[in-house]
Amino acid sequence: MLLFLAQLATLVVALVLLYRPLGNYMAAVYTGTKDLKVERGFYRLIGVNSAAEQSWPAYLRSVLAFSAVGILVVYALQRVQQVLPYSLGLPPTSEPLAFNTAISFVTNTNWQSYSPDVTLGYTVQAVGLAVQNFVSAAVGIAVAVALMRGLSYRLSGTIGNFWVDLTRGTLRILLPFSVVAAVVLIAGGVIQNVNGFQEITTLAGNPGVIPGGPVASQEAIKLLGTNGGGFYNANSAHPFENPTPWTSLVEVFLMLAIPFALPRTFGRIVGDNRQGTAIAATMGVLYLVSVSLMTWAELSGGGNAMEGKEVRFGIIGSTIFGTTSTITSTGAVNSMHDSYTALGGGMALVNMMLGEVAPGGVGAGIYGILIVAILAVFIAGLMVGRTPEYLGKKIGAREIKLASLYILTTPTLVLVGTALSFAIPAVREDVTGTSIWNPGLHGFSEVLYAFTSAANNNGSAFAGITANTPWFNTALGVAMLLGRFLPIVFVLALAGSFAAQDKIPATPGTLPTHRPQFVGLLLGVIVIVSALTYFPVLALGPLAEGLQ
Repeated sequence: MLLFLAQLATLVVALVLLYRPLGNYMAAVYTGTKDLKVERGFYRLIGVNSAAEQSWPAYLRSVLAFSAVGILVVYALQRVQQVLPYSLGLPPTSEPLAFNTAISFVTNTNWQSYSPDVTLGYTVQAVGLAVQNFVSAAVGIAVAVALMRGLSYRLSGTIGNFWVDLTRGTLRILLPFSVVAAVVLIAGGVIQNVNGFQEITTLAGNPGVIPGGPVASQEAIKLLGTNGGGFYNANSAHPFENPTPWTSLVEVFLMLAIPFALPRTFGRIVGDNRQGTAIAATMGVLYLVSVSLMTWAELSGGGNAMEGKEVRFGIIGSTIFGTTSTITSTGAVNSMHDSYTALGGGMALVNMMLGEVAPGGVGAGIYGILIVAILAVFIAGLMVGRTPEYLGKKIGAREIKLASLYILTTPTLVLVGTALSFAIPAVREDVTGTSIWNPGLHGFSEVLYAFTSAANNNGSAFAGITANTPWFNTALGVAMLLGRFLPIVFVLALAGSFAAQDKIPATPGTLPTHRPQFVGLLLGVIVIVSALTYFPVLALGPLAEGLQ
């Protein structure tokens, strides 16, 4: 218990100290009017006027066009990998796997149906995957900032400029912080080289192979951008990616740093820091409850649940990392979630099913919780018989329809994908005969986890399932694609709707959204909506397994 509290206290203190300076800095990045010299050169190259803002349909078209090009580039790199430098002699990936992987990294999911260190060469890892780690995270922040602008603008037909937001997020936030993080990780023992595979002789006299790679640079943005794709198959359980307990805690901090600071950015942009504090408090309560429940579940067997966990991290280091990776959209692992107890693994599922809003992924977490806040204000307005409003913006039929569609998208993808895996005879035969290694309740949980992870753009997995099959490569690819971009459509449409409104003066009947009462209401809406949506399917998997 002392170890658990000490690690949590260290995280909380570090995040609190970073909250204001990082949040203020990000707000300044997205509200400033001056461009850096390198940025001006890039804008001239692509023909963008950085001073011109876009309507929400134009902003959306830019997001979709940029992401579509990214998918094509990453797909092509994998298919021609054998002729690229530093391919390590590896062949091109198959078409279904290349399709799945390209979508995975462009959507900030980083689901991996393969062993990275023996499937992809250094060029594909660096030019394809690592680049997408930067820009997919920057896209998420850009969409979140567009929604913030929508809530702060008055009678405006615009919500910002996507190309400016993308460029600033990459060059001014993600890139410099990743360089610092990479240096810290190298100091902690994470490797950074291009040595390829080195043949060695072990102490027992047997031949072996040690892989190399530019790991620290990719590890830094993998965590800071809440991406999650590991350089090695074991992800952050591999000693070359995560050597010691203190580097593991640093990696947890990197996953939480930007998502927990974005509420401060939100408060600065809308002109009321108290609003950001209320959102951050909601995120913090959910995180602390979740990490406590997962740790309790794994310690409930007397501290013996060490299967699938690294001895150097132990149960507590594993559950803190596992909670963080699933309650953000990171999906990185320093232990195998498939080996968790039924209830501990169930908590990893619940973390994603909450919508990953505590604090969620870079950008996606803050715009997700703001959507739920809009729903909470609407419910409160109905209860007191007033027209609901949030930050002076009316929530009418259009706004609540868009918010409802956002909330329904991910559960629909999760439940339909899981159902089809067992309902279609030919697919069921392949899933149960090829993919599921643990039949019964746990096998069902593995499939449910896969679709929950894909649709929520998380990327972690119950590793007992073989996902490199035509069905899962295709179905999970579609779930990742729709799970990323359909919500973005609804968020940007909401941003445009709010931006076009004028602000309504507050009255005695206006619901204060910066007080503890609203934090409680928001927590209740998040939990109740998720419980009503997912409890039946959880009862078929981890809950049934835990009771058994």
